[in-house]
Amino acid sequence: MNNLLHVEYGQTGQSASLNEMGMREMQARAFAERNSQYLLIKAPPACGKSRALMFLGLDKLERQGLRKVIVAVPEKSIGGSFQNTQLTEYGFFADWVVSAENNLCVDGSDSGKVNAFQRFMNGDDRILVCTHATLRFAFDKLPVAVFNDCVVAIDEFHHVSADGDNRLGSLIDDLMNKSSAHIVALTGSYFRGDTVPILLAEDEAKFTKVTYTYYEQLNGYQYLKSLGIGYHFYQGRYIDALPDVLDANKKTIIHIPNVNSGESTKDKHGEVDAILDVLGEVAMRDPESGILHITAKDGRMLKVANLVDDNATERPKVQAYLRNIKQADDMDIIIALGMAKEGFDWPYCEHVLTIGYRSSLTEIVQIIGRATRDCKGKRHAQFTNLIAQPDAQDEDVRASVNNMLKAITTSLLMEQILAPSIQFKPRSQWDGTPLPPNTLIIDDTTATPVSQKVLDILNGDRNELMAALLTKEQVVKEAITDTTPIEAVTQVALPQVIQTLYPELSEEEQEQVRQGLLQTILINQQGGLIDGKDLPEGADVDLGSEAGHQDGSTGSGVAGKQFLKMGEKFLCIDNLNIDLIDTVNPFHGAYEILSKQVTAAMLKTIQQAVSVTKSQVSEEEAVILWPKIKQFTREHGREPSLNASDQIEVRYAEALAFVRKMKQQQMAAQGR
Repeated sequence: MNNLLHVEYGQTGQSASLNEMGMREMQARAFAERNSQYLLIKAPPACGKSRALMFLGLDKLERQGLRKVIVAVPEKSIGGSFQNTQLTEYGFFADWVVSAENNLCVDGSDSGKVNAFQRFMNGDDRILVCTHATLRFAFDKLPVAVFNDCVVAIDEFHHVSADGDNRLGSLIDDLMNKSSAHIVALTGSYFRGDTVPILLAEDEAKFTKVTYTYYEQLNGYQYLKSLGIGYHFYQGRYIDALPDVLDANKKTIIHIPNVNSGESTKDKHGEVDAILDVLGEVAMRDPESGILHITAKDGRMLKVANLVDDNATERPKVQAYLRNIKQADDMDIIIALGMAKEGFDWPYCEHVLTIGYRSSLTEIVQIIGRATRDCKGKRHAQFTNLIAQPDAQDEDVRASVNNMLKAITTSLLMEQILAPSIQFKPRSQWDGTPLPPNTLIIDDTTATPVSQKVLDILNGDRNELMAALLTKEQVVKEAITDTTPIEAVTQVALPQVIQTLYPELSEEEQEQVRQGLLQTILINQQGGLIDGKDLPEGADVDLGSEAGHQDGSTGSGVAGKQFLKMGEKFLCIDNLNIDLIDTVNPFHGAYEILSKQVTAAMLKTIQQAVSVTKSQVSEEEAVILWPKIKQFTREHGREPSLNASDQIEVRYAEALAFVRKMKQQQMAAQGR
C-alpha cells in the first residue's frame, strides 16, 4: 500500500508541556484572547479544547463579570469532557465545578431538560453543560435577553450552519445581534461536509480566531513520530481484501461501510462475523463487559469491541468498558459503524481502517483524529481507506469511478492539514533572527505589498480554501485523473473559490491569495524550505533571472535567502516563476497513488468515465488554454484532436471548438 501522505514529526514535547497556570500550548494561546466577546478556537482532537474552555469560562466569570457559562455539546457522551476538574492544583486560580443538576448530558426527556435549563437561567448557579438539542429547545422557550452577560460555548462548532434552516445557526445569529452574550466556539474541523458556510461573512468577521494546527499538535508530541494516510483498492468483496490491510498486531478501529453504500453487503452483522474470522476464532464473550475474546492465528488472545451490535443490553456494557480503558492490553480491535468518530478517546489506537468513501470532510478529520493521540509506545499512526476498484465490465462503472474518486478527493484535504504548515511573515516584521521552521519571508516593501488581510487568510484559512476547492468535484476528478490541463484548476477554479469566499478582496489581493496558496503547495511537494546557510557544499543555486546561477553554497549571495530543491537545482523562493506556480497540481499525490495502484487499463477506464461527464469548457478556461492550443499546433504541425488518446489533447480540442463556436456566434450577431 502506498501512502498519499507520510509526515515525520519532531517529538518536541511542546504541545503537551504545561505553563505555570497548568495550560498546554494551545490552551495558553486561547487564554491570551480571553477578553474577546466572540472567540473561535480551531484546533485538532486531543489538544485540550475542553480544558481551554474551562480556563476561558472561569476567567469570564471571576474576572470579567459575566454571570453564567453554558456549554453545549453535540451528543450526551461528549458531556463527560466537561466534568468537574481540579485546575488549582496545576496553578490556575479556580476549579471547574458543575453540579449534578446542571449536567444535562444524561438520560431523560427533552421537556425535563428544558425545565432544568430554565431553572438554571433563573437561579444562582453559574455553570451548565447540555447538548446542542437542549440548548435549541430551551432557547425557543426563553427571551434572548435572558442570555445577556452569559457565556455560550458551542463545542464541535462545525455542526452550526449559516443556512436559514439550521436552528443552531439562527440561535448564534440571535445571540450576536440581540444580546450581550459572549460566544466561544470550538471545533477540530472548521468546515462542513455539505459546503454550507458555518457563519455569515459579516458574523465571522466579529470573531477573534485562535488557530492551532494539526502539525503543531503532532510535532509537539512526545512519542508519536510519524503519520501515514494511504489507500488500498480492491475488487470483489472488501472482506476478501482485509487480510492485506488488517494487521492484528496493531491497535485498530475498523469502520465498516454504511448499509446504503455500494461497499456494504447489506448484512452488517455478517460483516462483523467475517472480520472476526479474519482475526481468528471467537473464544468467548465476557458477560460483564460484552467484549469478545478472539484467539488469533498466532495464538495471542485479542480483545475486540463490537460497536456494530445495537443490542440495547450489550452495547452500553461495551461502551462503558471502552470509557474505562487504562492500559494498552485492555483493547486490541474496535469494529464500528457510525460510532467512534467524535468524542471517543482511545489513545492507544495506531490504525484507523475505513471501508468505502466518506463524503464529509469533517467526518474524515474526526476519523483520523482517533489515531493521532500521543501515548507511550506508539511511534506511528496510520489511516487506511479501503476502496472498491471499478469493474470495467460493470454497467454502472461510472458510479464506481465516482465513488472511488470521491474517497480520494474527500481525504486530500488532510495532506494540507497534517503536513508542515507554511507561515508567511512580512520582511518588515523580521528582525533578522533565525526564523521558525517553515516560515516564508515575503517582501512587503514593494509597490504592491501584501495586506494584513491577505496574510491572515494565507496563515489561517488555507484549509478552508482547499476544502472549498475540493467541493468542485468534477474539476478535482479531472485533475486527479490527468484528464484536463492543471491550469483549469489553478487559473479558473481556484480564483472562483477565492472570490466566492472573500468577495471583499480586490482583484490584486485575490491574486496574492491564489499565488500564496499555490506557493505553499509547491513548497510542501518539494520537501519544504531550505535556508541559504543550510545549502550543501557545491550546490547548483539559481538566484533568479537577475542574479543568475551561483555554484557553491558559501557565497554571500545566498545569505538570508530561502530555497526549494527542484531536481538537482536549488531555486531561490524570491524568484519563483509565475508559470511554475500555475502548473502546480494540488492533487498530484492522489494521481500518483492512483496510477501506481491500478493497472494501466483500469486507469484508462477511470479516465474515460471522468471524461464522459466532463464539465463544459467555460470562456474563462478557453482564454487560459488558448496559448497552449497554439503551442500544441506549432509543435505537432496539426490541431488537437477530439479523438486523441491523450485526455489533455482532447481538452485542448474541446476548448478550440468552443472558441470557434463563440467566434461564429459573434459574427452572426454582427450580421456577417
